[in-house]
Amino acid sequence: MGIKQIISDVHPTKQELYEIAQKRLDSLTKPRGSLGRLEEFARKLVAITENTMPVLDKKVIFTFAGDHGVADEGVSAYPKEVTRQMVFNFLNGGAGINVLARHAGAEVVVIDIGVDFDFNPPESPHTPLCKRDNPPKSPFIKGGLEGDFKDGRGGLFISKKVVMGTKNIRKGHAMTRQEAEQCIVIGIELAAEYAQKGYGIFGTGDMGIGNTTPSSAIAAVLTGKPVSEVTGRGTGISDDALKNKIKVIEGAISLNRPNPSDPVDVLAKVGGTEIGGIAGLIIGAATNRIPVVIDGFISTAGALIAYCIEPKTKDYMFAAHNSVEIGHRAMLEKIGLQPILDLNLRLGEGTGAALAMLIIEAGLKIYKKMATFAEAGISKNE
Repeated sequence: MGIKQIISDVHPTKQELYEIAQKRLDSLTKPRGSLGRLEEFARKLVAITENTMPVLDKKVIFTFAGDHGVADEGVSAYPKEVTRQMVFNFLNGGAGINVLARHAGAEVVVIDIGVDFDFNPPESPHTPLCKRDNPPKSPFIKGGLEGDFKDGRGGLFISKKVVMGTKNIRKGHAMTRQEAEQCIVIGIELAAEYAQKGYGIFGTGDMGIGNTTPSSAIAAVLTGKPVSEVTGRGTGISDDALKNKIKVIEGAISLNRPNPSDPVDVLAKVGGTEIGGIAGLIIGAATNRIPVVIDGFISTAGALIAYCIEPKTKDYMFAAHNSVEIGHRAMLEKIGLQPILDLNLRLGEGTGAALAMLIIEAGLKIYKKMATFAEAGISKNE
């Protein structure tokens, strides 16, 4: 199925379901509206799932990993080799997302969608990578992943590589349109697969050295704001490096001329593979009526691509937090999302999504488990 055909299955959430949820919320032993946004989250979950008693007992965070040719322009404080090194860290359970996902009771799925590294040994190209706490000399363990992460420390690895890193957007298009569409379809297919497995809520995450640069380019093109107003320090670059980063993005947009009315064109010309995967996951979540928690700056660039492809996907998104990256707010405002948390986060990986899941779930527990006035035998004065 093509992307146009898939998005035809995205339908807006139904107002009557919000009203049903509101009626129950108003019957609980509290003043109306006194639990603020927790009540909003409960209403939204009911409308998304079309279930008056939603279940979120299976949670998963998808961390898409990809490299970026633009890293050669000195836009990051770290070399691109860190992308693959962090993939190993995710699988070994040692990253921030592993810690916070365990705290939230969520699984972590790491998708190689564009890392400039071959995670499969040449002699066995179809054997997935696996790394243990005490790995052998070779980072590869034959036999696959089954049983290797039963303790919940690490993440499941899925190879869906589209390219060995995108090309340098300062010199040409990041990828072809076909490759960009392939990234989106991969995300859509993952959403469908995990919906069928019974997962009730998704979170988005990313890993890719240099990926705040294509995210800023996407933000500038699709919000219409100057590059300088949507470009931040990413991994913590200096003032001079920030000035260079802005010039690189301005040059990339001028050279590639992405069409703001065609979000797939924008993704192909100045985006990234992990951004495309996230966009697809969001579209897939919407078609399967699964709530999806959007992490930070890079994830929101993917969300903005999804929204511009099909605005009804907004109904299925929760914005986890407000990133330190200055362009994040502009993208959230373009979509029409209000962040749940504001903790000065800028790590990515899905860390903000993991934390926000806890708050969303708290709203659902209030909705489902709090006593009504009738159940508690308390008089309700109008």
